[in-house]
Amino acid sequence: MRGMISIFALAFAALGLIGCATHSTIQTRTRERSQAYASLAPAAQQLVAQGRIQVGMDTNAVYMAWGKPQEVLESGDQNGEFMTWVYRGAFLEETRYWVGWRQPHLQFDYEPRSYVRSEIVFFNGKVQSWRTLPQPAN
Repeated sequence: MRGMISIFALAFAALGLIGCATHSTIQTRTRERSQAYASLAPAAQQLVAQGRIQVGMDTNAVYMAWGKPQEVLESGDQNGEFMTWVYRGAFLEETRYWVGWRQPHLQFDYEPRSYVRSEIVFFNGKVQSWRTLPQPAN
């Protein structure tokens, strides 16, 4: 019973955090950067409104479509400097095990896990490449 209470408390806390993290929406971000949004071509505006990105978009368009990244990495080579935006996802990893000697029963524990959900590589301020990654299997 105590394990179930912990599960519900953890799930409730996670929902609260998700609610805070999703406060920024495409609409709020396009209003925040209305001048940059207005300067986009109509096709790019449509992509942003759908939460989609494409090669060639600038950082403003990506920010409006996907929001603020969790990490910004900078790198370079003989061609110039690159910037990588990293977006993270989260899930609860379940662990099952038997407890009890006389009356064994199955116990569940849940640990929050983070993973890289997507990465966007910019070169000269424009999307050069991007990829999304699946949530790891439990």
